Amino acid sequence: MNDQLTIAGRTFRSRLMVGTGKYETFAQMRDALDASGAEVVTVAVRRVNLDQREESLLSFIDLDRYFLLPNTAGCQTAEEAVRTARLARAAGLSNWVKLEVIPADGTLLPDPIATIEAAQILVAEGFVVLPYTTDDHTVAKRLLDAGCATIMPFGSAIGTGMGLTSPERLRRIMDVVGSRVPVVVDAGIGAPSDAALAMELGADAVLVNTALAKAERPVAMAKAMGLAVEAGRIAYNAGRMGKSAVASPSSPVAGLLTK
Repeated sequence: MNDQLTIAGRTFRSRLMVGTGKYETFAQMRDALDASGAEVVTVAVRRVNLDQREESLLSFIDLDRYFLLPNTAGCQTAEEAVRTARLARAAGLSNWVKLEVIPADGTLLPDPIATIEAAQILVAEGFVVLPYTTDDHTVAKRLLDAGCATIMPFGSAIGTGMGLTSPERLRRIMDVVGSRVPVVVDAGIGAPSDAALAMELGADAVLVNTALAKAERPVAMAKAMGLAVEAGRIAYNAGRMGKSAVASPSSPVAGLLTK
């Protein structure tokens, strides 16, 4: 099925994006990436050793195979995020950036005002900005107006594995911005069923990290997650049956032979 994901004019076959944090070893991370079938791999700029003379996270990512998406994890202000994105571009990583601005309040929830501010600056400087944001459709619209290439609302808080706690809010974001830019559900996915549900709701992609890295068998979970995303997308395109409060027989009763 020719149903590819397109972001800022770039096309991807897989609708699963994966992170690179929390794995026990870089080798385990590499094997999970391979099993997932993902093409977009996000890395925290502040975790990357930009000195290529030493082994680092990047040594285990085949840059001929994967599209590297630097992120601004660890940045607490718009100024920090902008500076980190500029550093990544200057180091030759990418002019794409997964924008994260998360204040040090213990919630790990994004700061929508600072995120919008940073997005406006980075878009004006020629970055392709993919912002991590809340599940508020008004904020999503502001980020769209700022020129962001995607909207990336959370399913639930980072690292919780709680899945989609407010599916109706995510659907509202898809209704508001989904016809103009891809919506990528980012954070909170804990199991393949969560990823499938996000895709069935109409998400264009999902980004998963902790659910893979902290699974008992990360490589197996990565494969399962890739299959779930594919199944969810096919199901969305197929169009599910409507729900009914009244039972209906699977086999029509009209025309049955009677004695």
